[in-house]
Amino acid sequence: MTAGMAEETRGRLGRFGVWIAPATLLGAPVAEQREQFARLERLGYGSLWTGEVPAGSPVGGREAFAQAAVALAATDRLVVGTGIANVSVRQPHAMHAGAATLAEAYPGRLVLGLGGQQGARPVSGLRDYLDAMDAAATRLLPDVRYPRVLAALGPRAHRLAGERADGVHPFLQPVAHTAAARKLLGPGPLLVPQQALVLDADSAAARGRLRAIFAVGRDRADNPYTLNYRRLGWGDADLAGERSDRFVDAVLAWGDEAAIVRRLRDHLAAGADHVLLHPLAATLTAAVDELAALAPHLLEPQQTDFS
Repeated sequence: MTAGMAEETRGRLGRFGVWIAPATLLGAPVAEQREQFARLERLGYGSLWTGEVPAGSPVGGREAFAQAAVALAATDRLVVGTGIANVSVRQPHAMHAGAATLAEAYPGRLVLGLGGQQGARPVSGLRDYLDAMDAAATRLLPDVRYPRVLAALGPRAHRLAGERADGVHPFLQPVAHTAAARKLLGPGPLLVPQQALVLDADSAAARGRLRAIFAVGRDRADNPYTLNYRRLGWGDADLAGERSDRFVDAVLAWGDEAAIVRRLRDHLAAGADHVLLHPLAATLTAAVDELAALAPHLLEPQQTDFS
């Protein structure tokens, strides 16, 4: 962990940010993205994150650094995070060079989230990847600093993050995981969980949106998500088939504004530094509409200086 980097980044992020699915951004023209990203900044959200899918995935998406560049150029203060830039689609030197280039162009506004290591020993593989990134950084843009966080779920990945990164960025996890992650990390590293949400009081409709996500690649018994849910105490009755209502309600925030805000604040109380709101909406504009409805309960809007 870089001395001071986590604390410096924590101060820039604030309490709440945004996570938008890669497929949602793939379906939004860049002109629409620019408009909606600027809108998020005006609403007062501290960051914008999106993911990157591995090669061959049935769910499409844009290249992580190109997408981050669009968001950075469209805004003035918003921190942009890769959640995650996939290590399976680029070499370590390219990962560092891409992140360092954006960090140099937009100082203090990039967080590099890493993950997606495949194979029998994914944590060891990610450690090797970080070694190669660090070696590249001694000769490629060595003076450019940027924070990096890992897509950690289990204890070994959290230990690696504590040693070699500035924190963790968990995805699709209940509040219980946030509490466990903070205990494993200690007080220093960043903890930036994503919280899926549906602003809808119809329980069947809301739960159905999350179940659709689990139906695409996260329902196998050996999937890291499933293994981690079992580690947290969930059993066959909750994880088999479409997943139980009890499980879905632990992972998804749904209902009215008050219900969703309570869940977001539960993550903060459990030790999160910065919580990412992820509306499961059909389009980018629809997602930002939901975020706009929640913003007055969470944020101070940014004032534009027209002088």
